[in-house]
Amino acid sequence: QVQLVESGGGLVQPGGSLRLSCAASGFTLGNYAIGWFRQAPGKEREGLSCISSSEGSTYYADSVKGRFTISRDNAKNTVYLQMNSLKPEDTAVYYCAAERAYYCSAYPITYHYWGQGTQVTVSS
Repeated sequence: QVQLVESGGGLVQPGGSLRLSCAASGFTLGNYAIGWFRQAPGKEREGLSCISSSEGSTYYADSVKGRFTISRDNAKNTVYLQMNSLKPEDTAVYYCAAERAYYCSAYPITYHYWGQGTQVTVSS
């Protein structure tokens, strides 16, 4: 059974850091492009970052560029999102998604498999 499980969310003060993990089971994550998304209440799901299945090329949305870093550990079948310099506007439910594709995409519609999400709250 194909499954993605996010973890690492929580409450953090502005300026703090969190590392989200996206663990895959039922398939080999290295063969898939992976995206990270978030959705705040009343807003559309936003593509934040993605990493290709091949040479590991990455994409970052302007809203997180320079603060967030995506990486993958194929041996652990896990993708990470390191989030630094967090701001209150980063508060949302964060999702990872996977698609068997060479290149990654920031558009949610291109992904077939989704995790259940993990809540990130940035507040003092």
